[in-house]
Amino acid sequence: MIINPKNGIDQLLFGMKQNDVIALYGNPDKQFEDDDSNIIFLYNAKKLRLTFYEDEQFRLGYLITSNPNCVLLDQKVIGRNVEEVKTSLPFKAWEMESFDSTENHFNESNWLILQSEYEAIIRVEIGAIINDNDEFDWKFKGK
Repeated sequence: MIINPKNGIDQLLFGMKQNDVIALYGNPDKQFEDDDSNIIFLYNAKKLRLTFYEDEQFRLGYLITSNPNCVLLDQKVIGRNVEEVKTSLPFKAWEMESFDSTENHFNESNWLILQSEYEAIIRVEIGAIINDNDEFDWKFKGK
């Protein structure tokens, strides 16, 4: 499962609609609406959570994975030391926020979060990029 900063994960591209994703991965194992009226798809076997933004015509705008096989710039990241991974990446500006036993390491230019617990990465979050016109830079150019 390849994480493509600014674009998506594997075949999933930011801007896809629910039907586009279902055509690739089948129906989700679970689907629900969050507090902001966004639609969430969960794919258990892929350890993947997808968010379709209600205020963007339900386009795919956010992805979360804890898949142990996810790869970011040619390296597996889940389970690895967060500081080692951050040092090995070309992204140098990181903000850190702590929550009890977990920490979020956020790189804004790629809208990437490496979430760690006990210094090991437990999940990766990636979001669609907002351009200079304050609009989402959708990568999927389908219907």
